[in-house]
Amino acid sequence: MLQSELKFRRDKIRVYMAQQGIDAALITCNVNLLYTAGCIYSGYLYLPLHSPAHLFVKRPHNMQGEFVHSIRKPEQIPELLKETGLPVPQKLMLEGDELPYTEYNRLAVLFPEATVVNGTPLIRQARSVKTALEIEMFRRAAAAHARAYEQIPSVYRPGMTDREFSIEIERLMRLEGCLGIFRVFGQSMEIFMGSVLSGDNAAVPSPYDFALGGEGLDPSLPGGINGKLLQEGQSVMVDIGGNFNGYMCDMTRVFSIGKLPEEAYAAHQVCLEIQDKVTSLARPGAVCEDLYQAAIDLVSQAGFADKFMGISQQARFIGRGIGLQINEAPVLAPRIKQELEPGMVFALEPKIVLPKIGAVGIENSFAVTKEGVEKLTHCPEEIISLG
Repeated sequence: MLQSELKFRRDKIRVYMAQQGIDAALITCNVNLLYTAGCIYSGYLYLPLHSPAHLFVKRPHNMQGEFVHSIRKPEQIPELLKETGLPVPQKLMLEGDELPYTEYNRLAVLFPEATVVNGTPLIRQARSVKTALEIEMFRRAAAAHARAYEQIPSVYRPGMTDREFSIEIERLMRLEGCLGIFRVFGQSMEIFMGSVLSGDNAAVPSPYDFALGGEGLDPSLPGGINGKLLQEGQSVMVDIGGNFNGYMCDMTRVFSIGKLPEEAYAAHQVCLEIQDKVTSLARPGAVCEDLYQAAIDLVSQAGFADKFMGISQQARFIGRGIGLQINEAPVLAPRIKQELEPGMVFALEPKIVLPKIGAVGIENSFAVTKEGVEKLTHCPEEIISLG
């Protein structure tokens, strides 16, 4: 990755560090190393406020560079910093919301004279506004995502279970270059690539903070497919995460086994209208909770409020930021006063669940521009019949 791009990203973090009087950051979590160093390695990135970043690497052993140091353990870092002439920080930032308790304390005692603060919110704030290169990475991911989705009808066979269908879709994604890994912020959020929800399985609540749940194949992973046959008159919602280059592009499309009841097409059209309404309002300065309320007003007028974003357990958001993780800022939800900024990227996912039929709706990824939003995921949005 271009060194100028990485320096720009690190400087974004430094701006927030300076505002809070933080002298240095010690970064070690994979997603933040990918953001600040351009790759994942076992080790640490030391980010001083006014000096170049230093990489302390345990593995792999082939990393080289002017500011790259090979180490066996983090306790070597203070002495190596001293040798380079860097001062001991008075206020140090660690990834407090992401590090295990033991690891956090181990790193904190490396600098006994420093005040140690939680830097996770600061780093996530910096990451929430993407650079031009990051948005281009999203565009490339979205194009690959769409190529895979456009082939979905070709892999359907009558008599399939949702698991068999999901496997074929996952294969399409992998053939287009999907990396498979689904990065999520938070210790209690797990999923395998995404979900394929058919019929009433779409209404099964999940312990995870997803728009829709699913029973899952086993209680050890309670979400997504449940192994049931795909049946005539039911919808099949495909929501597979598009990680093709580290950036989590997100897109949902709906298919049907034969023809659905007219209510399903009406509800789907409402979701498309919500997408149009929200994106017409989304621009720099737009407040997240106002965008959410616009969706609620429209779905209420259409008579589907009790089925919006679930039935017995309804998700209280219609979209959220995406990036190196699938759940970043901003969040389009009630009481979220954050305003959109140019460079933010979010997934908008209005969905309605109908008993006996399944889920309908749409999800696309959008980048906030100076004038409005740019749709990144381009693929047919109508309900497509699978024969």
